[in-house]
Amino acid sequence: MKESELIQLRNKVKNLEGIVTALLGQMTNLKDLSIGTLETLKRIPGYETALEQLKEDTQTDSSKTKDLIK
Repeated sequence: MKESELIQLRNKVKNLEGIVTALLGQMTNLKDLSIGTLETLKRIPGYETALEQLKEDTQTDSSKTKDLIK
């Protein structure tokens, strides 16, 4: 490989390292936001009732999907 190609490859790797670092930071922020949102929702009155309703709806939807697959 030519030296110029190696330099270009090195630069591309450095750019990819920066992108991966930025993505990891964004994922951490998103995780923190998700956890904060969930904890806030848990403190809202009626959370338990809504959660049970979602569980029931999910079970109903999954059994409908299974019936369609058969």
